[in-house]
Amino acid sequence: MRVTEFAAAYEAVLAAWPEVEARDVSSTYGTTRVLSAGPAGAPPLVLLPGGGATATVWFANVTALARRFRVHALDLPGNPGYTLVSVRNADELCGWLDGVLGIADAPVALVGHSYGGWVALTYVLHAPHRVRRLGLLDPTQCFGGFAPAYLLHALPVLLRPSRRTAGALLRWETRGRALDPAWSRLHGLAAEQPSTGRLVTRPRPSADRLRELRLPTLVLLAERSRAHDVAKVGATAWRLLPDVTVTVLPDTTHHSLPLHPAAEVACALESFLDT
Repeated sequence: MRVTEFAAAYEAVLAAWPEVEARDVSSTYGTTRVLSAGPAGAPPLVLLPGGGATATVWFANVTALARRFRVHALDLPGNPGYTLVSVRNADELCGWLDGVLGIADAPVALVGHSYGGWVALTYVLHAPHRVRRLGLLDPTQCFGGFAPAYLLHALPVLLRPSRRTAGALLRWETRGRALDPAWSRLHGLAAEQPSTGRLVTRPRPSADRLRELRLPTLVLLAERSRAHDVAKVGATAWRLLPDVTVTVLPDTTHHSLPLHPAAEVACALESFLDT
């Protein structure tokens, strides 16, 4: 695969954003690609994509969100994209995000999907004073483990990442839902990108740590997610987090978020972040 092919696909999805500023933010850990949109003086909102995705994935929601927020979407360490960061563990991952959040001059609203949800939750347990509200979209490894069937279908992507294996996982998990063609192409090409660093995935937050988190939190779950048991994840979040809203989006799957249903995702986030 030619690098230019991935770059062209990245730009094709980025073209669906409103007016956007793409920049590389330096820190002691390396450089982070940040996509920013919305009024410069608006409240800051930081968006973290899921595993295997890039910051561009928020294209379906960013127009609505950028009307009221200064949106900053990040390519994550160890994920495809243009972030060139080396972190070895959760402490260093939090140290990396500490540095990146210097782009905002006030506590941020922090939203993550899937693996990005784990990164977001891990970070707020590290530095709750840096975040004013937390949004988790079908978060994995936060309130429960992966479903065995999901791990079985994801194994080929882990062993032989390619357009074919990534596409097969998407089709199975979304039950064949039609997704945006430009994003689907980028997602397939992303699976073939060389690693930009280590992907940190542990530890799962402990129940005691979660009970201490007083931050207003939205857990937005996909009703038909095959990544995990949605009912158990929602019940665990409700039981452990002191200030949580748990919402289940009908007829939605893990990998169709945050693309579909875009309007409902943006509306749920706006309503929660504005209160």
